[in-house]
Amino acid sequence: MVQERPPLPPFSYETALQKVQSAEDAWNTRDPQRVALAYTEDSVWRNRDTFLTGRAEIIAFLTWKWEHELDYALRKNLWTFAENRIAVRFQYESHDPSGQWWRSYGNELWEFDDHGLMRRREASINDVRIDESERRIFGPRPKEDYGQDSPLK
Repeated sequence: MVQERPPLPPFSYETALQKVQSAEDAWNTRDPQRVALAYTEDSVWRNRDTFLTGRAEIIAFLTWKWEHELDYALRKNLWTFAENRIAVRFQYESHDPSGQWWRSYGNELWEFDDHGLMRRREASINDVRIDESERRIFGPRPKEDYGQDSPLK
């Protein structure tokens, strides 16, 4: 039996916002096992120049990612949605093992199955070297900021 991951498509503005916030919350845990539960068993990803298929590959990728992108903190914002698809823009900050801080900007295209699991994710991401003093994203988003238009400037 497939477990449902509400909210389910077709999405309304409110449920699309919920889906985006749920994804942000999960990714900010930096827990590959937890994050992977939001994807179908055969989910297909493009993340920059990396192509993945299935939860096992997603877990391996995220494990590697968060071993190299330290103190990772993410903000996602709804760009648009229709039926079972959502487009998101995001920023995250992290530092590499040498201590260099980065701000990464990107866009994601998501497609969901009828159970609310993401079956396709395509992410285009660019990285900008920043000084630690330029950071503006610190940890998970405070609950009172949910629904704000964007800290992404």
